[in-house]
Amino acid sequence: MVLALAAVCCIAPSLGAQGGVTTEGAPFLLIPVGARALGMGQAVVAEQNGAESVWWNPAGLARADQREVAVHHYETFAGKGNAVSFLYPSSKLGVLAASIYILDYGDIGTADRGGGAGGSLLPRNLVYAATYSTTVGAHVNAGITFKLVQFRVDCSGDCTSVPAAGSNAATTAVDIGGQYDMSPVVPITFGVVVRHLGPRLQVNDREQADPLPTRLEVGVAYRASSIDQYVKDAELRLTGDLIDRLQFSSPSPRLGASLTYQKRYHFRTGYVVDRANASGASLGVGLTAGGLNLDLARMFENTSGVGQAPVYVSLRYLF
Repeated sequence: MVLALAAVCCIAPSLGAQGGVTTEGAPFLLIPVGARALGMGQAVVAEQNGAESVWWNPAGLARADQREVAVHHYETFAGKGNAVSFLYPSSKLGVLAASIYILDYGDIGTADRGGGAGGSLLPRNLVYAATYSTTVGAHVNAGITFKLVQFRVDCSGDCTSVPAAGSNAATTAVDIGGQYDMSPVVPITFGVVVRHLGPRLQVNDREQADPLPTRLEVGVAYRASSIDQYVKDAELRLTGDLIDRLQFSSPSPRLGASLTYQKRYHFRTGYVVDRANASGASLGVGLTAGGLNLDLARMFENTSGVGQAPVYVSLRYLF
């Protein structure tokens, strides 16, 4: 039972297409959140994707001018992920956001000491996040997210025969990011972010504490306005990111593209390159109706050869 639980926690990193199995703590933080980002190959560090930017680059929230509620859901062979964010822009304070993210690995049945049916283990990862973002002049965005990261193994019923029951771990982390928009000189935005920077994570009664999966990411977004000459009311955005550990010795590239028609229909595609493990393409679509935005995306690579490729759904309401 303990080995099965450990396996669930270790396979999560490969879902983020970032380095495969690792000894880092809280590897689930590398799993992407949000259908817009996934559809664009996760190359969104220079993008402004509303409340979804909480999970990628908090600087992307800086110029939001409407309140927003966002709900994200995905299912993988590892578990089911759900995230909720509330975004509140203030003319005096900047932009504030509060978020919660839960990755549920599913129930794991246990046996009692006599070999009969016991209880159920409930392994979960949780993130509570608070974000602040603001503008600096006409071209610069800056943001920071403070996160409380938890790993919990709760129990329903009799789990006295399983030492892992009741295990938990918690630590804090921050994401710090910035963006620079070169408009109107050229339609290009640069972005940089450091994600998951914080103390090591240590599970109760375990001697070893593991470092968080801290990542440095830099990227660029290009607005190809000339497409309007060929397709009226269309907007094309091309993005490219490089992501690696803080040493940035061998960064992995990500590429993305987003085509918007009449500010209502969205088509996205991208490609993630990971030299260590998994590479693959992604596709996404979106529909905007007033303040309501629905986005769907899917990865087209069979992660670790187990199960179907994950599907992502995001629902955002701006008011």
